[in-house]
Amino acid sequence: MLTVATVNVNGIRAAFRRGMGAWLDERKPDVLLLQEVRGSDEVLADHLSPDDWHLAHEASTTKGRAGVAIASRLPVSAVRVGLGTGVDGDAGRWVEADVEAPGGTLTVVSAYLHSATVGTPSLDEKYAYLEHVTARLAALRDTAAVVAGDLNIAHREVDLKNWKGNLKAAGFLPQERAYLDRWFDGLGWRDLGRDLGGPGPGPYTWWSWRGKAYDNDAGWRIDYQLATPSLAPAAVRAVVDRAPTYAERFSDHAPLVVEYDR
Repeated sequence: MLTVATVNVNGIRAAFRRGMGAWLDERKPDVLLLQEVRGSDEVLADHLSPDDWHLAHEASTTKGRAGVAIASRLPVSAVRVGLGTGVDGDAGRWVEADVEAPGGTLTVVSAYLHSATVGTPSLDEKYAYLEHVTARLAALRDTAAVVAGDLNIAHREVDLKNWKGNLKAAGFLPQERAYLDRWFDGLGWRDLGRDLGGPGPGPYTWWSWRGKAYDNDAGWRIDYQLATPSLAPAAVRAVVDRAPTYAERFSDHAPLVVEYDR
């Protein structure tokens, strides 16, 4: 089995202070995909030792923001950073690695899409970036690849608790959701969290730190592992590692872990 875990850590230093190391020791993924690292290469290496992991990282151009990383216990033969958009706000959102895994080379991607706000330029920036993501997914579709991370889009009503109250909110806009339709229905990528996680509602992967959202399981499913058509049949199990209590969370996101039998 090959175990791939993805999680938005909401700052790797803060996540480790809150107990991420204990989760990592217990889960022992072969490949770990991180979003919102919010640190330098040195900070990443301080928490995930290069003696134990092959690391690939793209930091944001804005200090303390974004940042994506791949940590693999298996050999890595190539790394590709970014989507070549030339936009500062797109930095720290996409990194790829070719991992020499059981069953052959596997391309893994850690992705962190824009959150955006309706009525601001950030939403136009998100749509522009989604076009670049769509083009890259089209290029990867005939390979063995998994694209995982915080996509900041809930696909269907079953993917967020309060869908009626968010019909006009970024993250659940029809135009955003239509990109996922293009990826799944047009390009053939598979949403493993939904395929293996049941019909829903949930399981959610993000809950606000505020109020009783976590206790009431009032969350969003915005963290994904997407697999190409050739890889998807190898996925046998998907689990959201939701902490037992609010106090035991190391991030506002929970890890999504998928096991592949290749």
